[in-house]
Amino acid sequence: MISVLTESALFQHHPNLGDQINQDITESELQGGVHLETLANGTILEVKTRHNVYIIVCDFHGDSSDNHADTLIHGHPLYCPEPVRARIQGSTWGGSMIWSRFIGRGMHLEFVIPNVGRITTSPIQEIRELAA
Repeated sequence: MISVLTESALFQHHPNLGDQINQDITESELQGGVHLETLANGTILEVKTRHNVYIIVCDFHGDSSDNHADTLIHGHPLYCPEPVRARIQGSTWGGSMIWSRFIGRGMHLEFVIPNVGRITTSPIQEIRELAA
């Protein structure tokens, strides 16, 4: 697991969200994940999904024509077989609700590659930080 959440940092059920959504968010935190805003520039993540293994490099200060493409990613044989700039949108449970800038086990990673579009992965099996 990448980050350990303290009890005070754990999600508190929200009265404006449905029971299933509250339960899904809590389950995602228990399974483990990482909030991108907590990572240092240069952090390297390995994200294993059911079908592919992605390598994500946080490049928050990189020179890019798209200011929102703040990572380098590769691992998809068609869309990013070599490292390309991308914006990690977050993770979903397979629907339209996204947990912004969060990569969570059991969820689907969503990222955008400029000039390609939005990519949604198969469910995430494991997330780990690699040595730089």
